[in-house]
Amino acid sequence: MAQPESKKIFFENLSGAGKAIAVLTSGGDAQGMNAAVRAVVRMGLYVGAKVYFIHEGYQGMVDGGENIEEATWESVSSMLQVGGTVIGSARCKEFRSHEGRLKAAHNLVQQGITNLCVIGGDGSLTGANLFREEWSGLLSELVEQGLIEADAVQKYSALHIVGMVGSIDNDFCGTDMTIGTDSALHRIIEVVDAIMTTAQSHQRTFVLEVMGRHCGYLALVSALACGADWVLIPEMPPEDGWEDKMCEKLSANRAGMKRLNIIIVAEGAIDRSNRSITTDYIKDLVVKCLGFDTRVTILGHVQRGGTPSAFDRILASRMGVEAVLALLETTANTPACVVSLCGNQSVRLPLMECVQMTQEVQRAMDGKRFEEAVKLRGRSFENNLRTYKLLAHRKPESELPISNFNVAVLNVGAPAAGMNAAVRSAVRVGISEGHKMFAVSDGFEGFSKGQIKEIKWADVGGWTGQGGSLLGTKRTLPAKYVDKIAEQMRQHNINALLIVGGFEAFESLLQLYEARTTHEEFCIPMCMLPATISNNVPGTDLSIGADTALNAIVETCDRIKQSASGTKRRVFIIETMGGYCGYLASVGGLAAGADAAYIYEEPFDIRDLQANVEHLTEKMKTSIQRGLVLRNENCNENYTTDFIYQLYSEEGRGVFDSRKNVLGHMQQGGAPSPFDRNFGTKISAKAMQWVTKKLVETFRQGRVFANTEDTCCLLGMRRRALVFQPVVQLKGETDFVHRIPKEQWWLKLRPLMKILAKYKTSYDVSDSGQLEHVVRNRPKESDASVAM
Repeated sequence: MAQPESKKIFFENLSGAGKAIAVLTSGGDAQGMNAAVRAVVRMGLYVGAKVYFIHEGYQGMVDGGENIEEATWESVSSMLQVGGTVIGSARCKEFRSHEGRLKAAHNLVQQGITNLCVIGGDGSLTGANLFREEWSGLLSELVEQGLIEADAVQKYSALHIVGMVGSIDNDFCGTDMTIGTDSALHRIIEVVDAIMTTAQSHQRTFVLEVMGRHCGYLALVSALACGADWVLIPEMPPEDGWEDKMCEKLSANRAGMKRLNIIIVAEGAIDRSNRSITTDYIKDLVVKCLGFDTRVTILGHVQRGGTPSAFDRILASRMGVEAVLALLETTANTPACVVSLCGNQSVRLPLMECVQMTQEVQRAMDGKRFEEAVKLRGRSFENNLRTYKLLAHRKPESELPISNFNVAVLNVGAPAAGMNAAVRSAVRVGISEGHKMFAVSDGFEGFSKGQIKEIKWADVGGWTGQGGSLLGTKRTLPAKYVDKIAEQMRQHNINALLIVGGFEAFESLLQLYEARTTHEEFCIPMCMLPATISNNVPGTDLSIGADTALNAIVETCDRIKQSASGTKRRVFIIETMGGYCGYLASVGGLAAGADAAYIYEEPFDIRDLQANVEHLTEKMKTSIQRGLVLRNENCNENYTTDFIYQLYSEEGRGVFDSRKNVLGHMQQGGAPSPFDRNFGTKISAKAMQWVTKKLVETFRQGRVFANTEDTCCLLGMRRRALVFQPVVQLKGETDFVHRIPKEQWWLKLRPLMKILAKYKTSYDVSDSGQLEHVVRNRPKESDASVAM
């Protein structure tokens, strides 16, 4: 929710002077916790507060002593890319007792700490809220026992709590994604992709168990991301007789020339009688009924390990900064809150409202009210389940609606990871809606040459995990071929068009809209899905492929920084792609812990470069060993990568040396990330449902005729909502010369990167989350479930 103009303030107005903030991680560890700790420490220090680590979670708070340690800027260096939690986590029975909490209160008061940032699951956050409620009583007891002075009760009268959810299970209601979930999905998908190659070779069935004792999120989303044949989750146990249906499905897939089967099981999977469904039971069932060579793989704690993904680093950094802002703004009457993600926006929700809804899910499952449990998990979970069912289970021909509509799908522009997942989803949803689906090869160039063929359900099997564009894609715009394309559309009786691509796709749709005045063939519903690593399409915050590119950048930066460990001080100048759009450089810089990122949208001159060199020189002398500077390829025609490299080399002489690296097309390749697979899959399914609706609305007198603005749209994510926007209305928001939107949301993240790199800057907090309330079901138009 945008704040009114009068609320546009900068955090300089929110001083942390005289405040003490403590940060702890509790419960199970999750990748990205360190990024959150780093953000809390650096933002806290930046606003003038004292910041403390509490080592070993609540156990460290109870034990006190060396477990409560003052943090410095340098103490969180080089931890962004480290998995787990470097300040330790432990489950603490003692804190559950009144005596344990009394000890913890005493230890906090001794350090003057009255602001607590807790990173953990619902149990950890519930414990923090209880501690807050008891605080004044605990201080009175400490006075009675003579452990603290009487004036301390007044001085430290209120304990302020802000929570961040760190849990790979994504089992906390109120947030679309918890810290660690995306990284866990990366581990699962890496394993599944590897297993699929060996399963294909031997025509095997693999049964994979993933974590999720009470929540099936990891199982469900990984099944969606790899196109698994069957998935079993605790929230929606299969109907009685599921064993026969599953075996029929596996058998039918093999008959359709598929050489492997993948079944994904959440560790807490149950049947309708609350009996556990184990991987061994499924294996024995498949062997007995079908005779397939079947193997079991239990992923276990692999899912908790490894480096955090780019998504988790950015999420944790944004949440950490938001948590400090929340603590600065809190009053004695403010309830404990949790910083959450809704769509693409940080929000603050009352902690106990979220905890109570999370507990309601379990009660619904215990009471066998499974439909209710799915709804309580949130719209994201519900949408994932619905989409999986739509794509994984093909209806018999007799049950399909007969629409007699022909829908064509094509890719336009540069390849982007996730394009194939979007095409697969479009084809299968289209077939389920009763349409005949056509695939166009090589973009509009192929369209003009008649490279169009019908594409069936089985033709797109296994496409989800494939990088690049299997249909083939070209940058050619349709204007020069408009007559030939119209002729091909007439020949094939194309009634609707779905275009998956980047800025060229946007321009193409505008040209087709304008061609409606001369060619009736284009008076049909047309929709575009943004797919480009540059994330430079107007009308959307995120594009298919950008997350995969960010992960490629972050992984490479991690390796490059590690290459300098143990050597003398070194600064790396890295060039990223993106055209004139600085998204990859800026957000990649935030995720990789860069000291600076040069982009076209934020003009800079030689004085800025000099200031950056001096800043790095100062840091190198006092603390850090390695520096990282990112440069967008088109940020400035004169200040090239070579120029910046030579400038840093000369000015840093005697303090650090410099190296440069141009990342190039490695940012465009590779298998799509879990986020891009699911983002592509879900927005494509939504687009096809829109196409069906528009086809029905515009079918008159035996033909489709659509010539209004709202029948030629781009489907994009805007803050919390997935929105269909007429492309004509987006023209005014676009800088066509530089191929970027005129306003870009991620520019607000740049001060965040600078703050975390120790620069003095202004940070606009107008978008900071005001305290909201948990809603059971968001309105349909505000479906923010694209956050996976």
